[in-house]
Amino acid sequence: MILPLVFVDANVFIYARDPREPRKEARARQWLAGLWRERTGRTSALVLAEFYAVVTRKLAQPVPEELAWDDVTRYLAWRPRAIDEAVLHLARETSQRFALGWWDSLLVAAAKLQGCSVLLTDELKDGLAFGTLGVRNPFTLEATEPLARYEVTHHVAPLHRPRGRPKRVAA
Repeated sequence: MILPLVFVDANVFIYARDPREPRKEARARQWLAGLWRERTGRTSALVLAEFYAVVTRKLAQPVPEELAWDDVTRYLAWRPRAIDEAVLHLARETSQRFALGWWDSLLVAAAKLQGCSVLLTDELKDGLAFGTLGVRNPFTLEATEPLARYEVTHHVAPLHRPRGRPKRVAA
């Protein structure tokens, strides 16, 4: 069985380091451990930068910079997607097509360009779909539950024109 690639948003990494909400902390850690085990986790450089800034400066009990940096360097093994020209173009298209905010569009674009089937976040509505990318909330979906498969079905082109008689074939 081929497991789907899962793009992880900053909030999952942050909750894994924030003891103020023990249920979310446990769930985030469970997800991250499973993604490591299955080697299906993906993220972006922007997500890791946000994680580092939040856990070292904005939490009630900030994480020491050395520990936060250790986390960032560990997740570099997931080959985080840089915010490059391709991400910017796809984010712009996504933002316009789905009336989505810019930062969320950057997440969707980075996830899609990495071939992910699932975007793990609680920032967007659970169950949303952006083409082949589905949004799942890590705090309502058990890490042990199978992830839904999001696949595009291709339709076979009709053999005749939409109206009228079939085209004549030259002899």
